[in-house]
Amino acid sequence: MSYPDNISILEGNRIQLHYWFDNDTHSMDAVIQNKCEYDFLGVIQEVANQFEASIIIETEPLENGGLIRWFRVEFQDKTKKDAIKIAVITSLATTLFVTPLNTVITKGTEALIERIFSDPELKKLEKRKLELEIENLEKDIQLKSDQLNENNKIKKKKSNFYERLEKYPRVKRITLNVTNQQKQIVTEEKPIERKEFDKFILVSDELDPIEKDQAIIEIISPVLKKGYKYEEQESGDFRRG
Repeated sequence: MSYPDNISILEGNRIQLHYWFDNDTHSMDAVIQNKCEYDFLGVIQEVANQFEASIIIETEPLENGGLIRWFRVEFQDKTKKDAIKIAVITSLATTLFVTPLNTVITKGTEALIERIFSDPELKKLEKRKLELEIENLEKDIQLKSDQLNENNKIKKKKSNFYERLEKYPRVKRITLNVTNQQKQIVTEEKPIERKEFDKFILVSDELDPIEKDQAIIEIISPVLKKGYKYEEQESGDFRRG
């Protein structure tokens, strides 16, 4: 994905989701729309989780022109340097959502990293103090973009989104953009036409297993009889109360 040069990417904290219809109407089946956006928001949240970022996503007023939805992504306690990570989350989530299954997003993330690091707005964010942090973030993005590309939750949510739209013939395409507060586009628009929807849909619900060597699995026996309480002791065992 390429980016306009005249607007700071660090101001990109909004995602525009645009449904284009096969006629001049501006309405959509509410159940389909809400189910699609549940999975769409789930992808954004999953990207934030990869960066251990606690975000809130708020909707803004609808706009016509097909049907345009706006989602503002913020940290709960935002500082100046968080603008960098917000830009990463919104841009990566958008890139992921327009990247077909079995296609890596490496080139898109490389362009994203390069633009963030060269953004003139970094001077206002005390570039020297943040330079090491940005370099570390650059490595982190490269590592986590690979993880995001293999993330089964993201694959499934993307598949659900496009599968619902494929079954809803009125939508002829979608477009996604990252914008700033003034609704100026930060990322170049990439339309996904109806004929391309199947590239995002899983053929089978059977996904590759995820292996984590240091994963901690907590197993708690179910309470089988009503009226009993179980309390966890310091040892990690449970006793009946």
